[in-house]
Amino acid sequence: MRKRHEEKMALHLQKISTAIDENSNDSIKALLNDLSSAEIGELLESLPLPKRLAVWELVEPKYEGDILVHVHDQVRASLIEYMSPQELVAATCELELDDLADIIDDLPDTVIREVLHAMDRQDRERLAQVLSYHEDSAGGMMNPDVVTVRPDVSLDVVLRYLRLRAELPDMIDQLFVVNRRGLYLGSVKLTELLTKDPASVISNIMNTEVAPMQAELPASDVAQEFDLHDLISAPVIDDKGNLVGCITIDDVVDVIRDEAEHSVLTMAGLDEEDDMFAPIMQTVKRRWVWLSFNLITAFIAALVLSLFEPTLEQIVALAILFPVVMSMGGIAGTQTLTLVIRGMATGQVSNSNAGAIFRKEVAVGLLNGVLFALIVAVIAAWWYADIALGAVMATAMFINLLAGAMAGALVPLVLKKINIDPALAGGVILTTVTDVIGILAFIGLASFMLTQ
Repeated sequence: MRKRHEEKMALHLQKISTAIDENSNDSIKALLNDLSSAEIGELLESLPLPKRLAVWELVEPKYEGDILVHVHDQVRASLIEYMSPQELVAATCELELDDLADIIDDLPDTVIREVLHAMDRQDRERLAQVLSYHEDSAGGMMNPDVVTVRPDVSLDVVLRYLRLRAELPDMIDQLFVVNRRGLYLGSVKLTELLTKDPASVISNIMNTEVAPMQAELPASDVAQEFDLHDLISAPVIDDKGNLVGCITIDDVVDVIRDEAEHSVLTMAGLDEEDDMFAPIMQTVKRRWVWLSFNLITAFIAALVLSLFEPTLEQIVALAILFPVVMSMGGIAGTQTLTLVIRGMATGQVSNSNAGAIFRKEVAVGLLNGVLFALIVAVIAAWWYADIALGAVMATAMFINLLAGAMAGALVPLVLKKINIDPALAGGVILTTVTDVIGILAFIGLASFMLTQ
């Protein structure tokens, strides 16, 4: 499925680019009609700014609000900059409250005032409620527009009420049961309403097994709950147990996608909200800090290496072989680091099992260390006809593979403990550790054993 989507988007991107070059607006409009709002957003993110704006001008106004919700922050900013206040108000006034909450901070103040003025009092209060929670929490994700019923009414009464209402919020598969004070009691599936005896009372068929989401629950935990319980929608309650909103599966998919991008990009010091086609100087400034930090760690490794400069001058083979030691230690550490960070993101790694994971990775490091130490010892000894050099190579390889495994397990746990994102800083610290230990082990042993 994913491969077909990628092929579809690549084909549309190629056709759109060709149509722009040929100034064929009709072709562009026809191509856009084949795409959903999310796909148009993905397409816009893949275009350089001039072409992006050319396509944006041809998007139907009724889709503009949904597209703004789906694109990344920097891309959204580039589109908003070229829209008039009137266009922005028209694009955002029909959005669901949870979607409006996601982008309202990016709108100009004059537009925000007009959008709020166009809303009724109840919707303004609901929007304020969503904005009162952190954006990466259940409360920040929820849609406060929910359909509630009382436990003492019949199914027939509820069905008549729904017909009068005429429409339901998107992605809703259940109604929520509350008492007169708004306290959450349970839920009723729409399928139950349609298939049970209309004379039945709501309290007899409502489900109380699935616990509601606390409004302060982190978004990653919300995604886990949806995964564990196969949910399509879920109620959100405040600290008093009152129903305040509902989360739907489309919001959870966004969380999963964002976390996947975050894990990949932050390991390279990048931001998932970055625009691929942002101005060059803006991109340079964003990457400068990260590259500077990497430069400092590289000089640390170089400083350690400089301590053994006389040894390197005496034995040229060491300069050829020591990158092998550092590279293997780095790869081993990265494997463990990636595994632990993924486990932390999915909730599979915590303080309760960190010790077991560390012991397991140390055991893996020991076994890999022995295996690859023997391999490199044979190759180095044969290559340079020097058994002592092979022994040094083997010992250094064993030490660095073990150090890589240990660092890969410990670094993310320690960073998490001090509230630093392991995906952001873990790779740099790990590389520094394996490089320094590799140099100390290999060149240090060579200085002791081969220069006597």
